[in-house]
Amino acid sequence: MSDDGVAATTADPVRIVLADDHARVRAQVRQALEAGGMEVCGEAATAEEALALTLEQVPDVALLDIHMPGNGISAADEITKRLPQTAVVMLTRSSEDDDLFDSLRAGACGYLLKGSEPAELATALRAVLANGSAMSPQLVSRVLQEFRAPRRRPFVRKSVAAGRLSTREWEVMDLLGQGLTTDEVAKRLFLSPTTVRVHVSTVLRKLRVKDREAAFRVLREDPADAGPGRPGR
Repeated sequence: MSDDGVAATTADPVRIVLADDHARVRAQVRQALEAGGMEVCGEAATAEEALALTLEQVPDVALLDIHMPGNGISAADEITKRLPQTAVVMLTRSSEDDDLFDSLRAGACGYLLKGSEPAELATALRAVLANGSAMSPQLVSRVLQEFRAPRRRPFVRKSVAAGRLSTREWEVMDLLGQGLTTDEVAKRLFLSPTTVRVHVSTVLRKLRVKDREAAFRVLREDPADAGPGRPGR
C-alpha cells in the first residue's frame, strides 16, 4: 500500500486482438494468453472483422491466423499501415516460405507456429513488444538464408552491357548467374516466377542475345579488358 492509502497497481496487461476462424483454436489461444497475464480485448473470425476490431480497440498486438476468410496477410498489411503502433504477429500452421515472407513483407513483426508450447506464446509476444520481433526457432535460419548477402558476384556491375539493364533486371540476372533457380529468384525478390521470366526476356532483347547463357557471357565482360574500341595487344 502506498503512503496515501491507495493500493499500488501493477502495470497494465498487454492487450491482444485475436483472429482465427476456428472457435476452438481461439479458446485455446485465449487461455494461454490469459494464463500468461495478457488480456484478449476482442476476437475475430475473418480478416475483415480483425481489421475492424483492431481499429476499434487499438491493441498492443494483433494476433492473426493466415488462412482465415479474407486472408490474414491482407489484414496484416492494412493494420500495419493504419495502426503502426500495433504489433502484428501471425499465428499459423503454415511453415511455407511464401506465407512467411509475404507476412514479413506485409509488416508482421512476428511469425509463430501453432503447436508450440502454449506457455511460450505470452513470452514470445512480450519479446515482440520488447525487441521488435519474434519467430518460431525453426524458421529463423530460413530468414537469415533469404536475406544473407550473396557471397559472389559473377558479373561486372559497371560494364556497358549492365548499363542497359534496369536495377530489377540486374538483380534477376545476378541471382540467376549465382546458380539460383527461377523459383528461388522469385522468392528472394518477392516476385512471381512469371515476372522473373519476363525480366529475363527483356534482358535478352536488350542484350540482343538468344538465351541466358549468352546473356551471362555478355554480362561477364569487363570494359577494362574487352570492347570494340580497345586496341589489340
